[in-house]
Amino acid sequence: MITKKVNSVQDAIDGIKSGMTIMFGGFGLCGIPENTIAALVNTSISDLTCISNNAGVDDFGLGLLLQKKQIKKMISSYVGENAEFERQMLSGELEVELTPQGTLAERCRAAQAGIPAFFTPAGYGTEVAEGKEAREFNGKMHIMEEAFKADFAIVKAWKGDEAGNLIFKGTARNFNACMAGAGKITIAEVEELVPVGSLDPNQIHIPGIMVQRIFQGEKFEKRIEQRTVRTRN
Repeated sequence: MITKKVNSVQDAIDGIKSGMTIMFGGFGLCGIPENTIAALVNTSISDLTCISNNAGVDDFGLGLLLQKKQIKKMISSYVGENAEFERQMLSGELEVELTPQGTLAERCRAAQAGIPAFFTPAGYGTEVAEGKEAREFNGKMHIMEEAFKADFAIVKAWKGDEAGNLIFKGTARNFNACMAGAGKITIAEVEELVPVGSLDPNQIHIPGIMVQRIFQGEKFEKRIEQRTVRTRN
C-alpha cells in the first residue's frame, strides 16, 4: 500500500532550501498551513519566493516569515492587513509581484494541470501586462500568463488519508485546491489523518496522486483578520 504519511512537520519540510519558490494555500488567514509555516520560521531558510493570495498579518501566517526577513519576493493578489509587508515593500527590501486574483488562481491551476501558459484579458492595458505577449481573441485583447514553477506547494486540508487524498472544509478550499499538485512536491497538513479507505471517494476533493507528503497538524488557531460583530440591541 502506498503511504504518503510523514511522522512530523520537520520531516514534511525536508528538502526546502534557501532560494526556493514555494506556494502557500489559504485565503487571508482561512485555511493556511499554520504548522508548516511555523516550522519554516524556526529554520535558517531565507531568500524565499512565496506564492500566496496574501501575506498573512504581522504576527501570524506568512507575516512571521516576513518578520524574520526569510522572504525575498511575494507573488500575491492582496497585500493589506500587514504593516511589515508594507514597510518592506516601500523600502525596497521586498520584491512584490501583484497579480489579479483570478490570474493567480489560474496560474496555479495551469501548473497543476501541466499547461505551460494561457491567455486572459485581465490586466491588459495596465502594468500587469508589461513585457508580456498580447493577442486578440474574438475582438478582445488578451495577455499571456505563464503557469507557476514552484519547488514546493504547501496546502492545508480538513481531513486526509495516508495515501494523500484530501477533503477541504468550507471556504478553506480556496487556493488550497488549485495549489495541490502545482509544485514539484506537495505537502499537505491536515486536521485529521485517517487510514486509507476511511474516506468516502465521492467526498474527496484532491486525489492522493497530487500529494507527496501528508501529516497531521498538532494545533490550529484559525485566526480571523478582522472580527466584526453586530452591536447588541
